[in-house]
Amino acid sequence: MKLKRYLWLALLLAAIVLSLLPAYSQQVRQLASGFQVSTLGALNLGVYEGAATFAQLKQHGDFGLGTVDGLDGELVGLDGKFYYVKTDGVAYPVADQVKTPFATVAFFHTEDSLRLNGQMNYLELQQQIDARLPTENLPYAIRIRGNFPYLKVRSVPKQSPPYLPLSDVVSQQAAIFELRNVRGTLVGFRMPQYLKGVNVAGYHFHFITSDRTSGGHLLDGELLDSRVDIETLRDWQMMLPDNTAFKQASLE
Repeated sequence: MKLKRYLWLALLLAAIVLSLLPAYSQQVRQLASGFQVSTLGALNLGVYEGAATFAQLKQHGDFGLGTVDGLDGELVGLDGKFYYVKTDGVAYPVADQVKTPFATVAFFHTEDSLRLNGQMNYLELQQQIDARLPTENLPYAIRIRGNFPYLKVRSVPKQSPPYLPLSDVVSQQAAIFELRNVRGTLVGFRMPQYLKGVNVAGYHFHFITSDRTSGGHLLDGELLDSRVDIETLRDWQMMLPDNTAFKQASLE
């Protein structure tokens, strides 16, 4: 009798566990995750060798930003398509076999939305989003679609070894563009301050026009009647480069 009782209890317990598994699996699947290749600190020092192909990158996200092998322009990922804006201001599709030395991506799903009526500048935009966020201690993926009366964006040219630090490339070689009265999308992230050096702390956006022909790294601008979509990223993964430059970099 005792054996039958224990067997019955074991079957009952197994049934309860099995009934809970689908809900648990769904919760795990819904845990929004960010993914990055390399670190900002390494990029700042001039570690520009590609560390992951875009075929690999697409396994971790359909939305994001970064750069291309050799620091060849500004990367924008939107709706599963990846483009890099070169110093001619043109957005080119990125082939799957191309590599990236630094990128941040996620599979974007809107968790919260904010309608911004009227015109505001970049600082005011950040303040509006900050007021909506529940905490500053988590990363967020942010997509902003709308009209842009003015945008100041940049791109950087492809580098050749020996590589200059990123600050020198930006100050000496960056191409600056001023876009006026364009429609498009800002693709970006807001990262906590404690991740400074690992990624860009605060706001970081790249822009691409609605026709996917132009864009760049956002420096400043004005928005008009825009929609902000936000997703909280409660999981974070990294792929670190397996190359000599990264291994020998002084990342303290």
